[in-house]
Amino acid sequence: MKSRETLIRLKKFQVDERRRRVAQIEAMIADFERMSSDLEREIVTEQERAGITDPSHFAYPTYAKAAIQRRENLTRSADELRVQLEEARGQLSEAFDEMKKVELLDERDQARERAEESAREQADLDSIGLMRARLGGAGAVA
Repeated sequence: MKSRETLIRLKKFQVDERRRRVAQIEAMIADFERMSSDLEREIVTEQERAGITDPSHFAYPTYAKAAIQRRENLTRSADELRVQLEEARGQLSEAFDEMKKVELLDERDQARERAEESAREQADLDSIGLMRARLGGAGAVA
C-alpha cells in the first residue's frame, strides 16, 4: 500500500503543478492584454497630440509607431499563450483523470481489504460459535 500512497501523492503533485501552470499562463495573458490596452490609450493620446492618425504620414510620431509595434507584439504573444493555455488545460485534465483512476483503485483495494477483514472476523466468530455449540452440546450429555 505504501507504493500506492506514494503514487497518489505524485498524481496530486502533478495536478497541482498543472493547475499552477494554467494559472500562470492565464495571468500572463491578462497582463499582456492590460499592457496592450494601456499602449492603445497612449497611441491615441500621441495621435491626438500630434494631430496625425495615419501611421504612413511622414510626421507621424515615432513613439506612436513604436507603441503600435509593441502592442502588436503583445497581441501576438497573448495569442500564442492562448494556444499554450489550451494545451496546459488538456494536460491538467489528463493529470486529474489519472489521479482519479489511482484514487479509485486505492478505494477499491481498501474496500476489498475491509471486506476480507470482515469475512475473517465473521469466520472467527462462526468458529467460536461452533465451538461453544459443541461444548454446550457435550456438556448437556455428560
